[in-house]
Amino acid sequence: MTRLRQICCHPALFVDGYKGSSAKFEQLMQIVEDSKHSGRRVLIFSQFTKMLTIIGRDLAMKGQPFFYLDGQTPSKERVEICNRFNAGERDIFLISLKAGGTGLNLTGADTVILYDLWWNPAVEEQAADRAHRMGQKNEVQVIKLIARGTIEEKMNELQEKKRHLIEEIIDPGDKSPSALTEEDIREILMI
Repeated sequence: MTRLRQICCHPALFVDGYKGSSAKFEQLMQIVEDSKHSGRRVLIFSQFTKMLTIIGRDLAMKGQPFFYLDGQTPSKERVEICNRFNAGERDIFLISLKAGGTGLNLTGADTVILYDLWWNPAVEEQAADRAHRMGQKNEVQVIKLIARGTIEEKMNELQEKKRHLIEEIIDPGDKSPSALTEEDIREILMI
């Protein structure tokens, strides 16, 4: 499954020595370029640090400075680079999805790009929430990049189904509790 997800991001994650590009990567670079021209400040999340390296290499070749954070970044440095980003030093921040899930305040951003999907939508929401913090003055746009006709599309459909199911349970509104079927409950409990 991981390999199928990696190939959606960029063949270089899976194929040694791959020299080409990918449609998803090209789309990301176009969004980044458009964001630059419109003065937007961007957080780019990926769960694959190798993908962040590929993105960073392309940005560096284009002369676009960025910050980078992954699970290996020391705590003190994390706070420092977050503060520098929020102060406006650079407009792009590459972040490992796992490392960016907790403890970051990035209200300097107004665009969040989820480059690849995570099985648990709460992890993605937590990452996007880095920019939706107290003190945020901008409207934040969240973009999920999904390769059409792939495992990513199926994952997204499953996430949406789970999200709607959870919403029905937590806030049923006018629906009666009988709106949940036995199958729905089994799916929630994963039995």
